[in-house]
Amino acid sequence: MEPLANHMHPEIQALAQRLTATAQTPCEKLERCFFYVRDSVAFAFPANGDFVKASDTVKLGYGQCNTKATLLLALCRAAGLTARIHFSLISKEIQKGFFTGLAYWLLPPKLSHSWVEVYLDGQWHKIDTFINDIDLFIAARDRVKALGWKTGYSVALKNGDASASLNLDGETYQQMAAVTDDHGVWDDPADYYASPRYENRPDALRLWAYRRLIGGINRRVEDLRAGVLA
Repeated sequence: MEPLANHMHPEIQALAQRLTATAQTPCEKLERCFFYVRDSVAFAFPANGDFVKASDTVKLGYGQCNTKATLLLALCRAAGLTARIHFSLISKEIQKGFFTGLAYWLLPPKLSHSWVEVYLDGQWHKIDTFINDIDLFIAARDRVKALGWKTGYSVALKNGDASASLNLDGETYQQMAAVTDDHGVWDDPADYYASPRYENRPDALRLWAYRRLIGGINRRVEDLRAGVLA
């Protein structure tokens, strides 16, 4: 079965080659893959939740933390970088503001969440600052601060701030401040999703509700990005 992080897929191979063809160092390769995933793939919630292959996320042009992490993992591997995905649980407050009313109530208290780790210069570097595209990140961070929240709208503030930068020296994050339980590193997201540690597996009611509510949730994401969220 093809992995979700399908780095051998022809479209992922071609995209990685196009992004990194003139890169001179592994760090430059990572930067180009990172900025593509951060900004060319908008933040939004797919109808299929986490179960989206990297090549399909490219076609969709949008994704959330887990599907964008799957894509970054695949691109890094296709570019010849050593990378892995790290799963955890994260407080559902990370989605407060986008998920409201019934949609928020139906979320489990903790959600399965991931980031990417890349091995460079003899060490692993944790990266989650690709999750929100830059326009959404700025709008979300400013709204969370204005509301006096610590967590919500897909950002979690640590010491009053969050970041959308790729900073390998002093690692900064978008959502790490809301992470709770550590579920370790995995070779492919599908391995984790098949395990009993995965918390985002909906029952029939929640799946039915998610697919009917996700349009409104994604409109709130777009409204915040555009600066018109009520």
